[in-house]
Amino acid sequence: MLASRVLFRVRTTSSRQLSTRAATILNALDLPTNTEIPGVYDGAWRGSGDLLESKCPTTGEVLGRVKMASPKELHEVLDKTREAYRYIRSVPAPKRGEILRQVREALAAKRDELGALVSLEMGKIKTEGQGEVQEFVDICDYAVGLSRMMNGRVVASERPGHSILEVANPLGVVSVLTAFNFPVAVYGWNFALSFAAGNATIWKPSETTPLCAVAVTKIIAQMLEKNGIPGAVSALVTGDKCTGEAITESRDVDLVSFTGSEHVGRIVGKTVQSRFGKVLLELGGNNASIIMPDADMNLALPAVFFGAIGTAGQRCTSTRRLYLHRSIADEFLTKLRRLYSTVRVGDPLADSTLLGPLHTTKAVETYAAAIGHLRSIGAEIITGGERYLDSPLDQGNFVQPTISIPKSANPADKIWRTETFAPVLNVGIFDELEQAIEWNNNVPQGLSSSLWTRDIRNVGKWIGPAGSDAGIVNVNVGTSGAEIGAAFGGNKSTGWGRESGGDAWKQYVRWSACTINFSDAAPLAQGVDFSIDT
Repeated sequence: MLASRVLFRVRTTSSRQLSTRAATILNALDLPTNTEIPGVYDGAWRGSGDLLESKCPTTGEVLGRVKMASPKELHEVLDKTREAYRYIRSVPAPKRGEILRQVREALAAKRDELGALVSLEMGKIKTEGQGEVQEFVDICDYAVGLSRMMNGRVVASERPGHSILEVANPLGVVSVLTAFNFPVAVYGWNFALSFAAGNATIWKPSETTPLCAVAVTKIIAQMLEKNGIPGAVSALVTGDKCTGEAITESRDVDLVSFTGSEHVGRIVGKTVQSRFGKVLLELGGNNASIIMPDADMNLALPAVFFGAIGTAGQRCTSTRRLYLHRSIADEFLTKLRRLYSTVRVGDPLADSTLLGPLHTTKAVETYAAAIGHLRSIGAEIITGGERYLDSPLDQGNFVQPTISIPKSANPADKIWRTETFAPVLNVGIFDELEQAIEWNNNVPQGLSSSLWTRDIRNVGKWIGPAGSDAGIVNVNVGTSGAEIGAAFGGNKSTGWGRESGGDAWKQYVRWSACTINFSDAAPLAQGVDFSIDT
């Protein structure tokens, strides 16, 4: 079936003149600047499919052209990844942890260069690009320790002379389909835990951030080769929608980890479930912050500011809804608007920049459509709502961060139920905490949420059974900026997936209940008597 997929794209071999800014970053990571870049890795680099163009969202320049996998190459990579799994599953887990430690060191040594590439190709500001690479470094640290702690359990048996073991074994091949907004960290979350568990991974990155994937894979490949591990343990396949579909349909893939939109996530979930595979979904996040009258504004204001504007509103955990208690709404909005007026917009690689571009021109269109809808329903736009058109910002995908107050805070309205992947913050005014919690919960998504209060009674309501139904329920911490130590993921249409810390590793293994009889009898459970007369 895979071989029948034929991709129709116009090939281009036109030359390009890279800016010094871009060339310096690519050269530092051994990425070619004047030739096509192989986008397939399974122990050797190649690629004979069509070309993916990587464009800089800040300047619009073409950064590189990456050769996708052909259908035949995708077949071959899947086969090699399965072979690599058979090898790595027999490597002792602490040895796998040692290799992860070496990957961690190699990534840390290139943190600034990889962070700069994230800024160049994705558009994150410099500190966020570096922070994303640091997440990969941190999860490797976590997985090194985990490699000695992926324990099962001993369960007491009701039968004399019996013990029951719950045993974790490697799962198989894990495919990781990542989104543009975290082009490094999300693969790191999956790869580190999956490798520690004894699996092989196949990475299909977003087709708009292939250079980040190639650069990261090069670093991992060097450490695998150094240790005599097959390269296909961390395989890479750049491609488009058809490539992703083929991977999710393949019975050679045991777990599909997908990060992306709710719409595509539904398709992925149904496809994988139809063949009884495992699926891990990280989908939409329509996240709310609730500000109570007793909140410490000195803490809440900068957290909402970062939550709404950080990564130009393109984090899964970005703050998109702000619910203000009526008694402090005017004061909070006045101060927040003042903060918005100070935001420094520009080249994400500049140290002073706080707001970079949206990732693509399509994202700009999404932003414009959301602003248009807000105006059509009579929402008050108190700041923003336009593109930046002055030079040099007009060369990139720069938009003004926006705060709006819709006439209604009814969560059934489209503006509240729909995630807009852009820096648009919608504000609602409430009178009682219970009302704000109801608004927080009555949307399809359930990723992150945040309550700002100093009243322990409010905290109890918020984190309890009648509180927030999101996967991340914060108190006096913003919706955005999770650490790697806890499991990351959301509920409802966010997909119920969990990655990174906590018990997330348990999704990357297969569990078996093993009852061992070390007695001279063979009794049945529950006292069943199935005796045979002799």
